[in-house]
Amino acid sequence: MEYVGRVPAPPLDRFIDDIYCLTGVPRHRRMNVPPMPSAHLFINLGEPVRLRDSDPSVPSAVLTDGWFMGVWTRRFLVEYPARVRLVGVHFKPWGISPFVDMPATELRDRWVPVDAVWQRSLDRIRDQVGDMTSATGTLRVLEEELRSRLAEAPSRGLGLVQHTGGRLETAHGAVPVGALADAAGVSGNHLATQFKFHVGVTPKRVARIYRFARLILSVDALRPVDWSDLAHTAGYFDRAHFSREFKDFTGHTPTEYLALRRRFPAERGFPPDSGPMPAA
Repeated sequence: MEYVGRVPAPPLDRFIDDIYCLTGVPRHRRMNVPPMPSAHLFINLGEPVRLRDSDPSVPSAVLTDGWFMGVWTRRFLVEYPARVRLVGVHFKPWGISPFVDMPATELRDRWVPVDAVWQRSLDRIRDQVGDMTSATGTLRVLEEELRSRLAEAPSRGLGLVQHTGGRLETAHGAVPVGALADAAGVSGNHLATQFKFHVGVTPKRVARIYRFARLILSVDALRPVDWSDLAHTAGYFDRAHFSREFKDFTGHTPTEYLALRRRFPAERGFPPDSGPMPAA
């Protein structure tokens, strides 16, 4: 399966990490995806994709067209078809806010059909993409749609969230939330309220996800792994807390996760991070 991605041109790059095309035959049909510091847009141009929540009380969904996903605070499972053709967007945690006319809490831990958020966008994108085989052309169509959907004026509080969220991103979550609020000249409650509206979760939760992402992306499965050292570098100072959070986010203990990484090495250039893992 081929992943072709790029950072969009300004001003979209302030809100989006990358836009991408995913095509071909997947090496693994089922992927376990832990929480990562992203919100998502997927537009499916191929066969249906099934999504399963790690919460067994949430029904699975078969998605044929396109869907938005806000920041996820738990893992979920993707079941790919035999052949994949989709385009997608990795938004920064706060990046989805200026593109949708709803609080980000309505997208947190949920998959929502694109037509419920962007009316008539899917047909327009499909009509323009058609049978286009060029990733460059397909991404250009998606980028133009995003540009047309970007709000001209940022909504109240987005600048605050973008600034403090950027500090969390740069520090991989290793900044006390109280220090963020103090530096911004606002109360902790006000900052949390704005994060919930624009991100869907509190800044403390965003910090946790950035911290976990730093840890998981630093794992080199080809070499011996000192979990204590990696955990400490990522900001985990309580081994028991680290172990609980790792199991909660991945569904595996660190030892099990490393064995899985070694059993199923990532394809070169895919995925763009080492978070998603094959599921049994």
